[in-house]
Amino acid sequence: METVFEETDEESTGGVSSLEEEIVLGQRSHISFPFSILFSTILYCGEVAFGLYMFEIYRKANDRFWMSFTISFIIVGVILDQMTLMFFNKDLRRNKAALLFWHILLLGPIVRCLQTIVNYHKLLKNLKQEKEESQVSITKRNTMLEREIALSIWDNLMQQKAFKFMSVIQAFLCSVPQLIFQIYITITIREWLLGRALLITCSLLSVTYGAIHCNILAIQISNDDTTIKLQPIEFICVMIWRFLEVISRVVTLAFFTASLKLKSLPFLLIIYFVSLLAPWLEFWQSGAHLPSNTENNSNMVGTVLMLILITLLHAAINFSCWSAVKLQLSDEEIIDRRQRWGHGILHYSFQFLENVIMILVFRFFGGKTLLNCCDSLIAVQLIITYLLAIGFMLLFYQYLHPKWSDKVLPGRTENQPEAP
Repeated sequence: METVFEETDEESTGGVSSLEEEIVLGQRSHISFPFSILFSTILYCGEVAFGLYMFEIYRKANDRFWMSFTISFIIVGVILDQMTLMFFNKDLRRNKAALLFWHILLLGPIVRCLQTIVNYHKLLKNLKQEKEESQVSITKRNTMLEREIALSIWDNLMQQKAFKFMSVIQAFLCSVPQLIFQIYITITIREWLLGRALLITCSLLSVTYGAIHCNILAIQISNDDTTIKLQPIEFICVMIWRFLEVISRVVTLAFFTASLKLKSLPFLLIIYFVSLLAPWLEFWQSGAHLPSNTENNSNMVGTVLMLILITLLHAAINFSCWSAVKLQLSDEEIIDRRQRWGHGILHYSFQFLENVIMILVFRFFGGKTLLNCCDSLIAVQLIITYLLAIGFMLLFYQYLHPKWSDKVLPGRTENQPEAP
């Protein structure tokens, strides 16, 4: 395009360059309703609402232990969600007092979702106006309208990316512990409340949705950050794979903790810290230094802190399911772009062994006490469910894994980078 964003416009819109403006305008005919943002917001609201409801139930029953952990997981989750959206939208670098106010009230995801929907409808009107003007005059271009369209598409892309990362962080740092804890309560007190069932359902959907985003992120990274769109059959296969994997893993963890109580903590900590320290051990063993693009950064402490946060999240994901990516702390891109089957095989082998150990502990130490019957049947079902998840994973990677050549979104070329 001949027109470029002025400096004042770049400051107010996050610094959209002329190349990035051309990229987003190239996708104007492929803009769709932000269903992913709406679904993430619904999960956020549902999990918080049902969590607060169960907190009130436990408070009235004077169950301080259940009450404390339930509200703690909720508070940690909503705070992390606000911080994630603020970080990706760079609110602290701009004068956005109104949005900061809504984030302080923990309503940031709802407000941003509504803003994105309103922005989407405005974008449709602008696209319609642009089409009408182009039919009237072919040579005359409304550069102001094009700029407004580009900014609207840019904002839509930014919000989608921010909400994707929010969904992953909410899933594995909030929903997973909440899900395991609520299943643990159900097993322990042998009471199935409607509110707890709804909270478990929302948490399970949140974790499954976050795991699906991990797959999409891995596919995009392996294809040079090219935007990939899964076909319905591919998405269904990934959804079944991730659902079976998550439900078998969290139920196994819940039965294991219910069988051994606090004695289960050392085993769980070993599982988590092995995944946490593995990237750092590879980093130190290779004798590498910090990525070259960060060594010139004056704030080395901030760089190390960011790498620690990334490895914490990566370990939290691998604790409940496969992250689908491999960290390389010595590389500038942090995440390995190559598809490594050995990494996935190693993860599933160890996690299957962990599940079998925990199921055997449940079968011989807690099954009779917790369930009084059907303990052997449940143990076998958990193992079969996990094996089915591995089967759907193999099906996806063998026959349904999207190819870069035919899944690139129209309006983009090989040399065009994805708009951030």
